Amino acid sequence: MRAGNHVSDQHDLLERARDERGSVTIEQVLWAVAVIGIAAVVITAVTTFVRGKAAEISG
Repeated sequence: MRAGNHVSDQHDLLERARDERGSVTIEQVLWAVAVIGIAAVVITAVTTFVRGKAAEISG
């Protein structure tokens, strides 16, 4: 009976691992989207600053 419990426990563990496989991928996608969003904000801010300073030099 004990071996049956071990096999059952292993089966349950594998099933839970399969159920949670996609959650890691979704988490990684969300982090990637967040990083891209932050990078876009920083790039926009730097571009605006540089264009403002360039306008002061030109004009």
